[in-house]
Amino acid sequence: MDWVQLGPVGWSAAVLCGVSLAVLLDGALARHGVSLGPAGWITLTRGVLACGVAGLTAESYVGGDHVALVVAAATIGLCLDAVDGRVARRTGTETPLGARFDMEVDAFLIAVLSVYVAPTVGWWVLAIGALRYAYVAVTWVVRWLRRPLPPRYSAKVVAAIQGIVLTVAASGLPPPALTRLALAVALALLVESFARDVRTLWRLRAEGLPSVGRAPAGALVTPGALTAVAVAGLWLALVMPDPADGLAADDLLRIPLEGLVLVAAALVLPPRPGRWAAAGFGALAGALVVLRVLDSGFAVVLDRPFDPLGDWSYLGSGVGVLGDSIGDLGARVAAVAAVLLVGLVVVGLALAAARVARVAADHRRGAVRGVVALGTAWAVCAVASIHVGGGAPVAAAGATGLAVDTVDRVRTGFADREDFAEEIEADPFADVPAEDLLTGLRGRDVLLVFVESYGRTATRGSSYAPGVQDVLTDGTRRLAAAGYATRSAYLTSPTYGAGSWLAHGTAQSGLWVDSERRYGQLLDSDRLTLTSAFERAGWRTVFDVPANTEDWPEGAAFYGFDTIYDSRNVGYAGPEFGYAPVPDQYTLEHFRREELAPADRPPVFAEIDLISSHHPWTPPPPLVPWDEVGDGSVFHGTTEDAEPVDQEADPTRAQDLYGRSIQYSWETLVSFLETYPDPDRVLIVLGDHEPWSYVSGDPDDGAGRDVPVTVISQDRGVVRRIADWGWHPGLLPPDGAPVWPMSDLRDRVLATFGAGG
Repeated sequence: MDWVQLGPVGWSAAVLCGVSLAVLLDGALARHGVSLGPAGWITLTRGVLACGVAGLTAESYVGGDHVALVVAAATIGLCLDAVDGRVARRTGTETPLGARFDMEVDAFLIAVLSVYVAPTVGWWVLAIGALRYAYVAVTWVVRWLRRPLPPRYSAKVVAAIQGIVLTVAASGLPPPALTRLALAVALALLVESFARDVRTLWRLRAEGLPSVGRAPAGALVTPGALTAVAVAGLWLALVMPDPADGLAADDLLRIPLEGLVLVAAALVLPPRPGRWAAAGFGALAGALVVLRVLDSGFAVVLDRPFDPLGDWSYLGSGVGVLGDSIGDLGARVAAVAAVLLVGLVVVGLALAAARVARVAADHRRGAVRGVVALGTAWAVCAVASIHVGGGAPVAAAGATGLAVDTVDRVRTGFADREDFAEEIEADPFADVPAEDLLTGLRGRDVLLVFVESYGRTATRGSSYAPGVQDVLTDGTRRLAAAGYATRSAYLTSPTYGAGSWLAHGTAQSGLWVDSERRYGQLLDSDRLTLTSAFERAGWRTVFDVPANTEDWPEGAAFYGFDTIYDSRNVGYAGPEFGYAPVPDQYTLEHFRREELAPADRPPVFAEIDLISSHHPWTPPPPLVPWDEVGDGSVFHGTTEDAEPVDQEADPTRAQDLYGRSIQYSWETLVSFLETYPDPDRVLIVLGDHEPWSYVSGDPDDGAGRDVPVTVISQDRGVVRRIADWGWHPGLLPPDGAPVWPMSDLRDRVLATFGAGG
């Protein structure tokens, strides 16, 4: 069932809402001294359905949209809303608590549905769901708004309209314009209904409030419910599987060894030290939950686990990339929400563990029996290697394994830091005199061109490879007709799915830079790079990085570029296309005008990043005549309004758009070389990494980390010098083409084109 196969985000939201519902309802029943009548059970069913809709809504934000389930659950909930009141009246079980419970379930379902439809209809729809809770918040400050109002039939009708209109909007069946109009009318009716209530209460503000009393804070939730929540939260945290695999119901059948140790420790330690130890245990469990989520995310995107020593900077980069998709404000709000959620998980599990330990110490006999029974079951399942339906062992100790693995990663990271420092210093080209550097390229412009996310799967073994192959084959023919020679092979990238800067650093430095920790070490060094070697030998050095929207002082200080172009200083007046603030054609044309067109100039070495193939992918812009590029305004009204594809939710569409973006980059580059030939120009064109696994496939299943690399030049002397590289003619490297580590590129270039080459 799709419900069972919800991802971790959907399950977490649904479970959190369900637990909150159970705890609050349990406290309310205890406080009022009543039980749940037949109508209350119907309302509770509606509440459970609303929690399910909340889980489905949360899942829709990370790519797993289940429209039919959302509409079905909401429709059933709305139909039952017409039943519980009648049942209460016919059975004589109407109570103020029942009416309040019914109203709060209505309000919650409306709020969740407004969150579900907001991304497609407009964020203003959130006002429909937020209005009720904003009103309650105001009552905390404005005392006269707390007066209870008599039931009003028109208010019930307005509430029903909200649910019906939002459910229809969630289905996506009506035209967008009609949906927005209906929601706007529903919001107007809701505002009018609340305004009528406020006006009524304003007239009664001088009268005293009825004496309703206030329950003590501790009475809101019963101790038993709190303990149940604490046990459930800890259990879930300790048996949590890889979030990328999703959480299934049978995962909860596993027995966490760490939980048994917690209870056993509470039975033998003195009360105060035992509580502090339990709180620390819970905080550690929370930290491991966060680490497990980070590991899963890094495995999906970068094909490696999270590095506790060096990967924290990715979080800031991730906010920046998210901002490119949803706006800076939305990205910052998401980042703050993520930080608050992390704090909630860590603190909440610390409090949960402390409570479990205290309850175990207070009920020693039952706790001992439970530990013995579950411990015996754990041992039997471990010896017999019993697994649950999903394949995970019943005898779980995943939290301990993750903690040990993390400690080992940290220890390995410290050792690698020392090893990498030695590699940086051991540079055979560091002391080569300037006059002996790159003598075979003197007088020529050399362009190191990175094509974003251009991996081997773009050329071989994928659904999008045939289209790219056609473009590369045609490009080879056209370039040959224009007098160019081409040689191609593959390089193995140090990164996968993202982290382009690691590939750039590897190619430039001749070192294997596969982590943020190594990258930081490299930037703090004076390692000779291709850029600094060309600069030392007399070239003007340029970095053209249209993806950058702010200064990058660390990179500038390390590479030492004479000039850095980014999206802010190239005079681009056209639209953005998905992630790319500047399309590839404008990047190349602007670089030509500024750096290649001037007659009296030194030779140029430039790193140029072509980013139109960066995720999330959209239809690329059209290729226009080069003399019409101008300031880029020619691209207005083309494909800039296309929505980026969600590669996880629609991998087939993502694969198609990815392939088209690679075709666009190569068509643009070939056209550029045809239009502006120069016998004194050498290009090294390479990919930085494969696209995300949603597009390229699992690296463990053959996708790999190889990227194509091509040398292009009209100078036959350059081609003769690289003959012993064994690279193949053409832009399309064959299956049997040589494969080098990307870290070999710098040394090969410096050795081949140096004084002794």
